[in-house]
Amino acid sequence: MTFAELSSFLEKLERTSSRIEITKILAELYKKASNTEVDKITYLLLGSLAPAYKGIVFNLAERMMIGVLAKAYGLEQKKVQQVYKREGDLGNTASVLAQREKGKVQRSKLSVTDVFERLSEIAKDEGEKSVERKIEGMAKLLSELDSQSSRFVARIPVGRLRLGFSDKTILDALSWMEVGDKSKKAKLEKAYQVVPDVGFLAKKVKQFGIDKASENIKPVVGVPVLPMLAQRIKSPTEMIKKMGKVFVEPKFDGLRVLIHYKKVGAREEISAFTRNLNNVVEMFSELKGIGKHVNAKELILDTEAVGMDPEMVKMANFQTTMQRRRKYDIEEKAKSIPLKFQVFDIIFRDGKSFMDRPYFERREILKKTILDDKLLIVDDAVVTDNPEIINREYREKIKAGLEGVIVKKYDTAYIPGRTGWRWVKMKEEEAASGKLADTIDCVVMGYSAGRGKRVSFGLGQFLVGVLDPPAGGMIKTVTKVGTGLTDEQFRELKKRLSGLEVKDKPKEYADVSKLLQPDFWVEPSLVVEIAADEITKSPNHSAGLALRFPRLVRFRDDKSPDQATTVAEVKKLYEM
Repeated sequence: MTFAELSSFLEKLERTSSRIEITKILAELYKKASNTEVDKITYLLLGSLAPAYKGIVFNLAERMMIGVLAKAYGLEQKKVQQVYKREGDLGNTASVLAQREKGKVQRSKLSVTDVFERLSEIAKDEGEKSVERKIEGMAKLLSELDSQSSRFVARIPVGRLRLGFSDKTILDALSWMEVGDKSKKAKLEKAYQVVPDVGFLAKKVKQFGIDKASENIKPVVGVPVLPMLAQRIKSPTEMIKKMGKVFVEPKFDGLRVLIHYKKVGAREEISAFTRNLNNVVEMFSELKGIGKHVNAKELILDTEAVGMDPEMVKMANFQTTMQRRRKYDIEEKAKSIPLKFQVFDIIFRDGKSFMDRPYFERREILKKTILDDKLLIVDDAVVTDNPEIINREYREKIKAGLEGVIVKKYDTAYIPGRTGWRWVKMKEEEAASGKLADTIDCVVMGYSAGRGKRVSFGLGQFLVGVLDPPAGGMIKTVTKVGTGLTDEQFRELKKRLSGLEVKDKPKEYADVSKLLQPDFWVEPSLVVEIAADEITKSPNHSAGLALRFPRLVRFRDDKSPDQATTVAEVKKLYEM
């Protein structure tokens, strides 16, 4: 397939807002794609060159792309900036310049594979003068593309292709391609939870069909498994009623990390994936030599990285632990915030997947796998079917300075995501002070300019929403936030959002009331944890509910937008 053909599909997708129509267009595209190019097409549809966990980035900022366009079309940067200011989009700017300066109305003959490979080569270029080579390579590629193709390619290096759908819509489309509806999506989702690589799955489906492509999928060391998540239940009595016999374990205020370890000869391969599938192993120098602490040649562990305060000889809070994710002064941070890993599950060891094994079996395997408690600590657990014991454990953990407890079904399999009554969290209750008993993870949708003192921040309020999976993963508004931020947080939030601004409301957002529309829309990227006093019904917010007296708790850099709280979960909290 030529890239010009693909760009025609991209244009259709860009013009389409209906989720079902997007799915049908994608299904038609997948029918036309060949087995050898379908994975590449899938990554390009998502504005990338590989699954997120591989961490392939272009390192070309918008200002560099202005230079790319100037070089591609033989213009001064000032001229390009004028067009960019008017268009407000790098892709549209490239398209206008391609037509105006080069008269490029003819269709490019470059194939999808040609463009993908050249983009990959540019992204992977490192070392001395790599930026100059990247700019030269991008400019040459754009100069060989027609105006429509250049519109989409120019957006990819800065992560602005966004066509309004995610991996989940790709799975819908693969099912639609094969059977004309979404009836086979569940099989694909189960495979995706174990190997979250839609390009890989698309290629398998084209080669073997959905049934064969999705069977016998097991974890791969170095490829993140989607983590299992906890639900909320009102009381220990209800927990026992829904779950039966349970394990009660401590809940730590740390960073969720899935550790992957493999011994290859004398060398160790180690990865550490967060909930949003980023590999942050370079932040954890403690994991070097992890082989001494485990009885395995290859291993996937589910853990919580918990920072320690050396002076106070106690566990640090989440914000302190998160400082370990900074890219600079890593060794200094490791000394000032040493880490231990609270290990609570084992997913894979020496060629065997344990995801389908009951939890009580996985715990026994885990105990035999961890050799000491110097680095990896197997969580304490109490087995019970008595609500009073859950209450007792909860009170003891709160008294000890922990967040609360996690209650886990005794015989549950490891099921990624937040489904069924398998894991339930019980955090410190604030009901006595009139506050909501749990926080909510929201996606920032946009912000309004500051007034009064906040003029200096450039931001006064920000609009947030929650996910609605039954509505195709749309993000629905739930509150505006303008309190609970320090001056420094206001400045940091403005800095983070400035790089995410877009001209129009993203297609991922449901309709937003005129009363709530922000001055500036932003891409769905930043997740924030919000506390509130209560939840009320709302005719204005598209979630149907609103948070009263919302306050920013913290930025959740460990979560991606598709891991935000859902409308259904907010409704449960409302009922509670």
